[in-house]
Amino acid sequence: MTVAFRDTGTGIKKENVGHVFDPFFTTKDIGKGTGLGLTVSYGIIQKHNGEIACKSEGEGKGAEFIVKLPL
Repeated sequence: MTVAFRDTGTGIKKENVGHVFDPFFTTKDIGKGTGLGLTVSYGIIQKHNGEIACKSEGEGKGAEFIVKLPL
């Protein structure tokens, strides 16, 4: 099963796309986030033998997260 979540928000800088699942990675100001949300999501999905990926064409172009889970 594949589920894609897409938005038309601010997007993700190309240099950050490869780091969004890294523990403590955040672009928010200090004290505004832990940088663990996507890391935890990644771990949960992997424990269910799934995959999660992030795509973004850059700032101002939204982002897409694709989750694949076995049936």
